[in-house]
Amino acid sequence: MSKSEKEHRKQLLANLRQKAATEFENSLPMSRENFRRLFDFLDDELQTTECDDKLTITTTFLNNQNISNVEQVLSWLANHGGYCDCEVLANVEEHFE
Repeated sequence: MSKSEKEHRKQLLANLRQKAATEFENSLPMSRENFRRLFDFLDDELQTTECDDKLTITTTFLNNQNISNVEQVLSWLANHGGYCDCEVLANVEEHFE
């Protein structure tokens, strides 16, 4: 493979990564800042409260923050592996790193 072919493949891969990042960003049902606060809240709460295999703590946070599209956020979380509070931390938070 020539140097120009390698560079072309590198550029295609970079373009695909950028497209995926943009699509992810556009899919967010609330701000990144709200997600970061949610992750921090869950991290704190789950140190003293056991996960009940639901999104109880997450829902409490969203309601306390006056998030208007709670169901949309919960659906988005589930679509990204967050089916309960501990899975939001385990599976969803990594998408924001």
